[in-house]
Amino acid sequence: MSRPPFIEILKRAVKHVVREGPYYAAHTINVACAIHLFATHIGGIAMADGPSMLPTMNISGEWVVENRWVNWKNIQRGDLVTVRSPLDPNRLICKRVIGLPGDVICVDPTGQYAPSTEHVVIPRHHVWLSGDNAAWSQDSRKYGPVSMALLKGKLIARVCPLVHFAPISLTILADMATAGGGFLQE
Repeated sequence: MSRPPFIEILKRAVKHVVREGPYYAAHTINVACAIHLFATHIGGIAMADGPSMLPTMNISGEWVVENRWVNWKNIQRGDLVTVRSPLDPNRLICKRVIGLPGDVICVDPTGQYAPSTEHVVIPRHHVWLSGDNAAWSQDSRKYGPVSMALLKGKLIARVCPLVHFAPISLTILADMATAGGGFLQE
């Protein structure tokens, strides 16, 4: 009596997996490590959502390209960055850089969105961050200057929805400053 053909096929498949499995497992682990290292240190695609970055970012969310291979010495006013939240270290947030080390910033020139109109000198290795929608943003007006060590990446382009695909520009900076997001004092 001979064995059914599916048993022979199953035996050959098991032998193949036992013989070739470690090879494929090693390659799978290598690819997973490469993807993780790339996303952690080079960049990737991230979701930016919420009301704090209106009108630059859609409240329902947009996919953006994030560059994590950034020389933070070359950061400029107006850059959009991802930051580990000073209020909740488990959360990444997106904000705009308003002030650089040595700048003097008026916390809230209008007095509408922060309890103070005081002026703050940004310390070394810190930046002043603001959301584009001052009324809905928890930013440096609430937690003060942010250490550059908390900066994780710089947003360089909007990917999705595809109708909005474009490099992220600095043009909204002037509009945002007049809306109470923080004034740079000359």
